[in-house]
Order: sequence, then C-alpha cells, then structure tokens
Amino acid sequence: MLPIAVVTGLLVSSMSVLSDETPAQTSIQSATSGDAAVKINEPGNESPAVEPPTALDPTVATQTWLDSVPQDKREKSDAYFEGGYWLILWNYLVAAAISILLLSSRISARLRDLSERLTRYKTPQVACYSVLYLLLVFVLSFPLNVYEHFFREHQYGLATQSFQAWFLEQLIGLGITLIGGTIVLIVLYAVFRRAPKTWWIWGTGVAVVFSFVLVFIAPVFIEPLFNTYKPLTKPEISEAILAMARANEIPVKQVFEVDASRQTTRVSANVSGFLGTTRIALNDNLLKQCTLPEIRLVMAHEMGHYVLNHGAKLLTYLGIFVLVGFALTRILFDDAVRHWGDKWGVRGIADPAGLPLLALIFSTLIFLATPLLNTVVRVTEREADAFGINTAREPDGMAKVALKLGVYRKLNPTTVEEFIFYDHPSGRARIRMAMDWKAANLSAGESSKSESQNPKQTEE
Repeated sequence: MLPIAVVTGLLVSSMSVLSDETPAQTSIQSATSGDAAVKINEPGNESPAVEPPTALDPTVATQTWLDSVPQDKREKSDAYFEGGYWLILWNYLVAAAISILLLSSRISARLRDLSERLTRYKTPQVACYSVLYLLLVFVLSFPLNVYEHFFREHQYGLATQSFQAWFLEQLIGLGITLIGGTIVLIVLYAVFRRAPKTWWIWGTGVAVVFSFVLVFIAPVFIEPLFNTYKPLTKPEISEAILAMARANEIPVKQVFEVDASRQTTRVSANVSGFLGTTRIALNDNLLKQCTLPEIRLVMAHEMGHYVLNHGAKLLTYLGIFVLVGFALTRILFDDAVRHWGDKWGVRGIADPAGLPLLALIFSTLIFLATPLLNTVVRVTEREADAFGINTAREPDGMAKVALKLGVYRKLNPTTVEEFIFYDHPSGRARIRMAMDWKAANLSAGESSKSESQNPKQTEE
C-alpha cells in the first residue's frame, strides 16, 4: 500500500505517449474572441483603418471577476477549503495512531503469527497478513472517512448520494484495495527477502511499475465500476472537442459522458489512458453547468496533460520521491527495530509484522513533504492551464470555470496557503493568467469585446 499512497497524491494526470509540442490552434473560436474591429471609411475605396483595441488592465479585470462572487458564497467555499487543511493533519494523525496501536499492542505480530500458522510458505503468509491488515485499517479509519467523504460533503452541498449508495462504493473500493494492495505487498516483501540491504532501490522500481500499470488499467477496468461511460450525444459539443483533439494529435474518435451527478455536484473531465485505452471523458455536471466556451477550455486543459507528457513526468517525479523516501525509511526502520523490535514483535524488514512501522514512517514523510508534492502537481496544472488557454483561446471561459471551481476551492488564498495546500493553481492565479493572456492578445489586435468588462452580467 505504500506506493498506492503516493500515487494517490501525484498521479492526477494522464499517461502520454506523445512528445512535448506547441499547442495547435483550432479553427473553432468563441463568441468572445471574434474578429478585430474594423471601420471602413466612406465614401470611396480607401484602405480600412483598424480601431485600436480597448486597453485591458489584467489586475483590475482579475479583481473584478473575484468581486463578482457574493460574500456569503465566498465565505462558504473558504470555510470548506480551509477545513481541508485540518483534514490533512487529522488523516495523518489517524494513520499514525493506527500504526502505533497495531505495533504497541502487538496486534500486528499476532496477525503475522496467525498467517504463519495457516501456511508455511512465505507468499501466502504475506497475502494472508495483507488482507487482515488492510481490513483492519479500513475499519479503524472508517469514522474519519465517513465524516470527510460523506457527511462533510453533504454539509456543503457537494454530494448527491445516499449513505447506502456511498457505502456500497466504499466496499467496491475496499475490494479493489484488497486485491491491488495484496499484490503490491507480495511483490514488495519478495524484494525485502531477497535484497534486505538494497530493497529501497528495487522497491522504487516496484512502486513505479505498479503506478504505471494503475494508470494503464484504471480507465478501462476500475473507473467503470463506479460510473457509467457512454458516448456524448451532443454533436455541437463533441465535435468542438474532437477538433481540438485532432489538432493536437490525440488518438481518439469519440467523447464520453460520465454520470458523475449521481455522486457529486463537482465538474470534472479527463483525457486518460495509454495506447489503445486513451479516452476523452467529461462528467454530466460539466455539461449542465458550463457553456460551450467553458467546456472547450476545460477539455483543452485536460488535453494539455496528455500532450505535455504529464503522466510520464509525474511518474518520474514519483520515482525520485519514492527512492528518497525509501532510503530514509530504511534508515529509520532499522533504527526503530533495534530499539523496539522485541517489544513490538518485529523481526526485520522481511517480517510482515513490520508493515505498520513502514506505513508510519512513510506516511510521516509524505505529510512533511506535502508542500513539495503539491508544488510538483501545481506546476503541471499551470502548464496545462497555459496549454488550454492557447488551444481554446477562451480567456473569459477560463475565468468563469475558475469561479465555478471556487465553489469548493478558496479563490484568493495567501501566498503561503497556496504554496503549502494547493495542488492546483488558485482561482485568482487562473483568472490572472486568463486576463494576462487576454490583454496580450488585445494588444496584438484581437477582439476588444470582453465578457470580463462586466462579469456580474454573466454570473451563473
């Protein structure tokens, strides 16, 4: 489960087989980015004179967009997102408490002993221990899980599921974790037994390989267990998306719609997969809540992840982080076993009873590295933002989407907040990018027509 914990934090974009490219512009333009204003002199055949575009101040325009959000909505989204800061801490503390409990009470050692009584072969022993361990962690962490992902989501109006439906999906997720986690642990403990001194090097390879496999199979085998994917039946939207995909050499021929509204009110989309599994999908909330320019911007952003090889880059960053993390874990694990191994009943790195100790050390490293991990992902998201606006050419669409995401993301954080807690650019940063782009293109002679001149008139 150690690689899976890291994958959850890092692999937020798709695996790509394409090299980095300059975004290809499509021929589809929005109503807010029309032709330059031209005035024809009358009478005669004089040359047309181009009217100078109206100057746009990006700073003022950005603040105008932010001010268009009512105060009560801003306070609600701020409270939701800032509550997430504390949940990062609480999730770590709960995970640490579970690990300490399993070690100090010798429950982990007893699970190991039970596995050894059931079979004398090492691989089945690890499999048996892994299943029992993962089930126990699921049960002990369930109270925080149900608060964070069910009650709190309903409290802020972001969830649509009944408890029964939500709990059923938790059980499905548990089943996937039991299968995938057990396989990962069997392989890791085989590495521990065969290379007790250099396991941290070979273990990194295992983590990267399994992460790659997860990215490969998730769109085809895992995601359909939770949602229904069907071809989008609105040609005015699908053709606009496919035009951008063709322009950027993304090998897809149709767009899929996901019934995410059965679980949440959030908008989302993705371009995921690898080789023959590549797929463009957007959820039905995006279709219901956003206009075509906004949808084009969102999909262009997701295509940016694919074209810019963000999946491969994040796998590389993952490998570096896991290598360093495993190296530190080896030192800390060996030192802890020397001091408390007899008390906990942990014999060494190859002993499954030491898994809670591994989880404690690695979860601590992940917690401490939160700003670094978030920054790595945030940088790729900003690159995808730049790709998206250059491809879709929808600055006002980008600003509107940023405000919609602001329902559950704090729009205007401090610099420190954004550095520590944000794995995506803030709404303010995204709107500022859109307005900077718009000002630059207005200066180049594009349309001076702008919805952002009075965003309150376009408020959803």
